[in-house]
Amino acid sequence: MTRNWEIVIGLETHAQLSTASKIFSGASTAFGAAPNSQACGVDIALPGVLPVLNRGAVERAIRFGLAIGAAINRTSVFARKNYFYPDLPKGYQISQYELPIVQGGSLSVLVGSAEKTVRITRAHLEEDAGKSLHEDFHGMSGIDLNRAGTPLLEIVTEPDMRSAEEAVAYAKALHGLVRWIDICDGNMQEGSFRCDANVSVRPRGESKLGTRCEIKNLNSFRFLDRAIEYEARRQIEVIEGGGTIAQETRLYDPDRDETRSMRSKEEAHDYRYFPDPDLLPLAVSEEWIERVRAALPELPQAKRARYERELALPPYDAATLTQSRELADYFERALAAGAPAGVPAKTLANWVMGELSARLNEAGEDASRSRVGPAALGALLARVHDGTISGKIAKEVFDAMWAGEGDPDAIIDQRGLKQISDAGALEAVVAEVLAANPRSVEEFRAGKDKAFNALVGQVMKATRGKANPQQVNDLLRRKLAG
Repeated sequence: MTRNWEIVIGLETHAQLSTASKIFSGASTAFGAAPNSQACGVDIALPGVLPVLNRGAVERAIRFGLAIGAAINRTSVFARKNYFYPDLPKGYQISQYELPIVQGGSLSVLVGSAEKTVRITRAHLEEDAGKSLHEDFHGMSGIDLNRAGTPLLEIVTEPDMRSAEEAVAYAKALHGLVRWIDICDGNMQEGSFRCDANVSVRPRGESKLGTRCEIKNLNSFRFLDRAIEYEARRQIEVIEGGGTIAQETRLYDPDRDETRSMRSKEEAHDYRYFPDPDLLPLAVSEEWIERVRAALPELPQAKRARYERELALPPYDAATLTQSRELADYFERALAAGAPAGVPAKTLANWVMGELSARLNEAGEDASRSRVGPAALGALLARVHDGTISGKIAKEVFDAMWAGEGDPDAIIDQRGLKQISDAGALEAVVAEVLAANPRSVEEFRAGKDKAFNALVGQVMKATRGKANPQQVNDLLRRKLAG
């Protein structure tokens, strides 16, 4: 159905900044406290109280701007965004409008095997609102103001994405970046990272943008994907049915897998922005910016390029290993542990992306909490590289290491898993297998390659998988050629 239509997507992402206190008050930002126990007079705008800007929130915004190659405005202004909602106790939200702290920049992401650059329009500081609670009360709603005043960085893209796949790839890359530079914990279940998707459609070849609908508060990558897919189909059906799209804000219902109208979409003038009279313009010095720049870690894109250049890893591997700082750190420490034995980077990458990542996903943990440490994995692969064990046996050893049975050398010794590389012992087994399988021998000599694989399998079975596979192949070919 979308063959004749182009989907246009822009994302607005709210990243909760990892400060211990709120953006304009000293109240705690810790998650999970009893309702309304972390809302002070500043957060709820009691008469006579004044906001004081949190320096840590500003520094995190600068860090983000530098990480995406954006301009850091030396002067930025806080404004009052006026609207009424029960969980907004002041009747306005303090945000940045005309002069945000971060302008421009971009983020490159891998979509399948293709690289996509998403332009970022701006990133601005603002405070969060409270939370309306509808499910725990009968016939009424509760208001929890603990989140009111929590520092947010709102990151706004240009409408550069053309599919749900691209939007999810960007959101995942952004999620990885804010965690990488340690400005946000990225906990989507707790609302620390949530996306609003602006979705419109237009006929292919058309340059004019269609009417957009904004889908609010998508707090999982799966919901982001499904909400965009549904909304695009809905808009196309409406237009092809002779209707028009109304600019509005919509909510995604995961139970019904659909978006529903929430309210008409407001324009900037509806919020009556004006500079907050209680807050001076924010001045950021060149020295401050340079201090933040000097403290930045190697960024994902730079590390990815280095892995491709110095380690000869394919782009996919390099991108996968740099999805999180924890995984990249694990990979580099394991590589250092395996280096004395000459373990190839590609071999290690395959294990980190395969066996290790599968176990981490099952356990719901990141690489920093792996039950098999990087040095232990490097040591295991060293035993494969030096011929002590085969790659197949290595998986058995890895399982035992994950179960807490000890280091690889101890497990190999305890289970008697050392690879049989003794030529005399292997020749005897090969001779027995050939004698016991004359039909496979005849089939191989008649040109059937599958028969050779069957013979290899029989040798490996006879040695309980401990024969050196390369030696088995060489011996079999020599015997069969004789």
